[in-house]
Amino acid sequence: MWRRAYLFLVLVRLYFALSPSYLHPDENFQGPEVIAGQIFSYPVKLTWEFTSDDPVRSVFPLWPVYGLPMLLLRWLWIGNGNDGEIPPVVVFWTLRVLMFALSFVLEDWAIHELVQSPRHRRVAVLLVASSYVTWTYQTHTFSNSIETLAVAWSLVLIQRITENKCWLTNSNRPLSLVSAIFSAFLTTFVAIYLDTNFYTDHSVTWSYLFSHPTITPLNNLTYNLSASNLATHGLHPWYQHVLLNLPQLLGPAALLVFLRPHLSLRLYSAVSGVFVLSIFQHQEARFLLPTIPLILSSIQLPKNQTHLRVWAAIWIAFNVFFGVLMGVYHQGGIVPTQVFLSKQPDATQAIWWKTYSPPIWLLNGKNEVLRTHDIMGMKAPLMLKELGALATCKTSSSNATSYLEEKEGTYLVAPLSATFLDTYVSNPKSSLQFQEVWRYKHHLNLDDLDFGDDGFWPTLKRVVGRRGLAAWRVTKDCAG
Repeated sequence: MWRRAYLFLVLVRLYFALSPSYLHPDENFQGPEVIAGQIFSYPVKLTWEFTSDDPVRSVFPLWPVYGLPMLLLRWLWIGNGNDGEIPPVVVFWTLRVLMFALSFVLEDWAIHELVQSPRHRRVAVLLVASSYVTWTYQTHTFSNSIETLAVAWSLVLIQRITENKCWLTNSNRPLSLVSAIFSAFLTTFVAIYLDTNFYTDHSVTWSYLFSHPTITPLNNLTYNLSASNLATHGLHPWYQHVLLNLPQLLGPAALLVFLRPHLSLRLYSAVSGVFVLSIFQHQEARFLLPTIPLILSSIQLPKNQTHLRVWAAIWIAFNVFFGVLMGVYHQGGIVPTQVFLSKQPDATQAIWWKTYSPPIWLLNGKNEVLRTHDIMGMKAPLMLKELGALATCKTSSSNATSYLEEKEGTYLVAPLSATFLDTYVSNPKSSLQFQEVWRYKHHLNLDDLDFGDDGFWPTLKRVVGRRGLAAWRVTKDCAG
């Protein structure tokens, strides 16, 4: 029975991996987009982590995780007789499938290795496999998702070493310690070399490498120890992770951590990790991803059958709700809309309002003529003013698609829940004319919740009832 349940949950995980939800811009900007710009000819947007004087992001882990699959994909693409560059959307979905495979194989395998009891192992595997965190975050290209696998397999290695007592003395294997130290130094050297080469605009010599090394983990630690730096991203109280972020990720399983914990190295590692992360004042839920499978594999379910049924029902409802919300609807229209814009021959200006930052590498070379304006949090009147300055002149047309033959076109991309636009979209006498050319229904903008001004139910009715992302082609009357 549990095998069929597990197989079903694997298919659920694959479904969400192939859904175009967009959990956070960092799933593109801190990984695939950086490497795609190195391997392919896609123009990319490097964020401040990669452009500051003291860069805080290492490209070393990005190459084996994203670089090698991209190189393999390009080799297969050319080998099958295809010319030109691979469409970026193909790379995007390939990486999603890769993340699914890594989660399915490495994460689940690690749980099998770490949990010794066969009975407890079945429960642990099912809990991890039925978590919406596994369905969504772990199948997206987050650095935190890769960290989850790294932490889990580090614990597997530690467990294997402690179980093999001869490793503790090194008496039978005198070269084991030397090999471990050499491997650590070699890995560190390669990481520093790759980072230094990436962040240097000239060739790196041996003397330059030793005199001006780029050590991104040190830069990252220094940056995060400064409260003034973290203030630009948002400061949180020390209890943010424990009282808000963990319950958001674990749901009803958070109670069992305190009521029915299974003391283990996994739980100790998770607790210590949460403690260290709580020291830093900027605390996002995704930072805790490495702790989730460790915690879920370190709890015991209620023994009372009635309590177990109630808990299981709440667990299923919690994960189905957040799975659909985060895995399908959360900013779900951004990727499909960006692919749509890449196929619009007239598109030269695109204004994105009230959405996450779009990944420009998905424009498939359209970047050369299409300028993306990310004005996510701009006030509505200012947005309208900028839109008016960029709008193209209205021309007489005989059909609804004749605009595609024009050389320039301005597009506004915004959620349908942005009621401010209603007055202008439906008004033919407005100074700006809006022609809706694209709509994607499976999109929710949770950053547009305004309970204070609109009230609870009116806000939900607007955001949920008018879910969707649309693109309007905007023109203005230039006569006279």
